Amino acid sequence: MGSQGELRRRYLSLGTGELVAATVFALLAHFSVAPRLDPDAVPALWSALVPLLVILVQAGAYWLLARGRIGTGEAMPEGERTAYRILRVVNSILLMAGLIGVFRWWPGASGATVLCVLIWLFGVAEFVNYYVVRLAYPAGRWFSLVGQRRIPRLVRDLQGH
Repeated sequence: MGSQGELRRRYLSLGTGELVAATVFALLAHFSVAPRLDPDAVPALWSALVPLLVILVQAGAYWLLARGRIGTGEAMPEGERTAYRILRVVNSILLMAGLIGVFRWWPGASGATVLCVLIWLFGVAEFVNYYVVRLAYPAGRWFSLVGQRRIPRLVRDLQGH
């Protein structure tokens, strides 16, 4: 995969990228999207977005914490492992609650509906990418690599690999 320095830079990029993405999505939702929606649709937006934000922040923290273990041969510490095992369950509950919220505050037949569903689906994709099967690959090689059903790095760390 490259030198330890390259791997550390990659993990830093992944970690900060996920945290920046969460921040940007939250700010865009609050300052740009929500003010343009019918007020009754805003809870649906946040119901869809909150699980995604939580998963992105966890992912960012994961990469930054894993960065510190590069080259040490250390496994993920047991406390961290326990936390991420619990978060896997919490994320599932948040995604279910988010979907219930989207349906509860259904924005009607509008662009807001499509937006909320797409945001929620993105949260599901991020969850799957980190906790089930790796989905993130370069666009040009995505179809050939995603079919390999690789185990995500986080799952391997949770298994002690």
